[in-house]
Amino acid sequence: MSFVEEKNKFLAMSSEEKRKLFKGQVVSLDKISTWTEFWKSNKSDIDATSESIEPVDSELADKVSLWQGDITALEIDAIVNAANSSLLGGGGVDGAIHRAAGPSLKKECATLGGCEVGEAKISGAYKLPSKYVIHTVGPKGEKPDKLQECYESCLSLVKENNLRSVAFPCISTGVYGYPQAAAAKVALDSVTKFLVENKDSVDRVIFCVFLESDKDIYTGLLQKYFCLE
Repeated sequence: MSFVEEKNKFLAMSSEEKRKLFKGQVVSLDKISTWTEFWKSNKSDIDATSESIEPVDSELADKVSLWQGDITALEIDAIVNAANSSLLGGGGVDGAIHRAAGPSLKKECATLGGCEVGEAKISGAYKLPSKYVIHTVGPKGEKPDKLQECYESCLSLVKENNLRSVAFPCISTGVYGYPQAAAAKVALDSVTKFLVENKDSVDRVIFCVFLESDKDIYTGLLQKYFCLE
C-alpha cells in the first residue's frame, strides 16, 4: 500500500478505530483544560499581580491551553513536530513522532522536499491519534525572527487546512540551544497575534511542555498575556 493510500485510510478512520492502533494512552481535547480553567484551578499558586503585557480579549483565554505530557498522545487535528531540515526523523520530539506514526510518515516526508528554517510542511499522522503532523525547522541559537516564522508558518497551515486544534512543542529549545524563557515569549507573541486576528479560525492552541521548568515559564507568561483578574 502506498503512503497516499495509507494516509487516506487513517484519515477516514474514526477516533475509536485509531485509538486501538496507538500503543500509549490517548488524550482527547476535552481532557485538556483551557487556560481559563487551568487558572481557576491553580490561581492560588499563580502570581495574580502580574500586569498584562498587552490587552487581550479575555475570550481568547478559552482558546489556549498549557499541557504537560507526551505530544504524540494528543487526539487533536494537528501536532507540530520540531523537525530537522531533511524531515526524515531525528532525536527528541522528532524521533518520538516518527516512531509512533510508523514508517509511512517518513515515506511521505521524503516527498516534501525538505524544509528550511522557519518554514513548515504538513503530512498525515498515520498511527498517531492526531490527524496531521505539521513539521517545522527551528533555528539553532537565539534567532527570534526565525522562530517567529516557525510559529507563523505552522499557524498558516492550520488555517489553510481548516484545522481547529493544534499543539506546539517547545521549538528550538534543548539541543538547538534557544533559551527556554525567550523561546516561550516568541511562542506566546506569535500565537496571541494569530488568535487576535483569526479568533474564529481555531478552537484551541495547546502549548505542550515536557519539562517542569517549561511549565513554570509558560504559566508565568500566560498569566501576563491573559490576565483574568
